[in-house]
Amino acid sequence: MTQMIPEQPTQVEAEHETRVWKPARRITALSIGTVLVAILVLTALLAPWLAPFDPNIQHIEMRLLPPSHAHWLGTDGFGRDLLSRVVYGARPTLLLVSLILILTIPVGMLIGISAGYIGGWYERIVMRLTDIVMSLPSLVMALALVAILGPGLMNGALALAFTSWPPFARQARAETLALRRSDYLAAARMQGIGGFRLMFGHILPLCLPSAVVRAALSLGGIILASAGLGFLGMGIQPPTAEWGSMVAEGSKVIFDQWWVAAAPGGAILFASLAFNLLGDGLRDKMDPRHGN
Repeated sequence: MTQMIPEQPTQVEAEHETRVWKPARRITALSIGTVLVAILVLTALLAPWLAPFDPNIQHIEMRLLPPSHAHWLGTDGFGRDLLSRVVYGARPTLLLVSLILILTIPVGMLIGISAGYIGGWYERIVMRLTDIVMSLPSLVMALALVAILGPGLMNGALALAFTSWPPFARQARAETLALRRSDYLAAARMQGIGGFRLMFGHILPLCLPSAVVRAALSLGGIILASAGLGFLGMGIQPPTAEWGSMVAEGSKVIFDQWWVAAAPGGAILFASLAFNLLGDGLRDKMDPRHGN
């Protein structure tokens, strides 16, 4: 009696089965961070349509109301709707972050690339200045500058930008030193390219991806620093809705009316988490050494 041998699947059938049971694309930090940042940006852009009330109108008879159907996050000490103020608070936060990036990335890249390319006494002086700025407490320096310049959106951005450019400069210098003797730049020099054209036409594009990753990773800390300025009364001034100043108002009644501080505090946590996830995802995507 012959033994029945089970029929083995052909190669085509095996490939089809693999395709059928292939797991879906896994969720990465980059995808989650992108979605969260998109939600934050859309919230800021669509604030007039998303906010149920005017964020600055005061109703003293409705002060410190707990979360309810009418006011989802409750009201603050002046009877203003907290949900509306949290939604509008995304605008100055994102504007401040954008101003800081516009100021810090070009300055840091310019200093770092020029120091790495020129070298010599210029590099030593510039990098020692960079080390001095990095050694100073960033928030303390920002508070000192705001105290001199005066509180406000632009002054706060200038103060935080002053303490945020050194990491970009050091990273750009390190990459420029690695590229300075590369065959790529040697070929460019053989074609008569040099000076500023070589620095900003050939070195700068190679340093930009890492600068973008560092910028995304530093946004969470910048948001916390800007909220710290607002908490201490050195940032955007009332009655403009700003998360740091809202937390400061809620800290006075945090044991009895916890929602007044919890609402803007949750918004700060959401924004910091969104940009940190985006930065981690960009690092894994653009730097193969950190990929899986």
